[in-house]
Amino acid sequence: MTSRTPRMESLQTDGPQAGERARVCDHPDCGAAGDYRAPVSRDRLNEYLWFCLEHVRAYNAAWDYHRDMDPQDIEADRLKAYTWDRPTWRVGSGAADLRDAEAAARAQAEELAGRRRRQRQRHRAGDRSEQAGAQPVSDRDRALEAMGLSAPVTWAAIRKRYRELVKSLHPDTNGGDKVAENRMKAVNEAYGILKALYL
Repeated sequence: MTSRTPRMESLQTDGPQAGERARVCDHPDCGAAGDYRAPVSRDRLNEYLWFCLEHVRAYNAAWDYHRDMDPQDIEADRLKAYTWDRPTWRVGSGAADLRDAEAAARAQAEELAGRRRRQRQRHRAGDRSEQAGAQPVSDRDRALEAMGLSAPVTWAAIRKRYRELVKSLHPDTNGGDKVAENRMKAVNEAYGILKALYL
């Protein structure tokens, strides 16, 4: 393979400065001027041999950056070369992803806090009913619980909660999920009961 082959014959540098000796070609048995540089090896790309035009062309023709590398190492080296041997990261990562993750975490925390609040309210309501002689749970309380609400509550709050549930449980939103469909039926039934009681 000859990938990563430098165009060595184009790497001519300025001639020797005044008082300097001209470079001699590094090829054995050649006394011509060494005006063209070529890297010493794959591991020493910033160190150079100096050749005449004839010998730098021969060196270039024989150059194989991947010589003595197995296919896996060659592929890994080629992949690194695509990004100029610099580290990479996924496109789109950064501030937008962080904002989305934070928003999702906040929504999850709010949902959990709401669940805990409703559990405490139900627990307190259960304690009160035990103290009051374990009165049976009314249709209104069951309907409110089905909607994730507890008494006392206004009709405006019931309507607002109903709209939220309809949006989240709608078949178009849930792709025909049976659990969401059954929950939607229970919410509609509860809303009908509460509507009859409140209006």
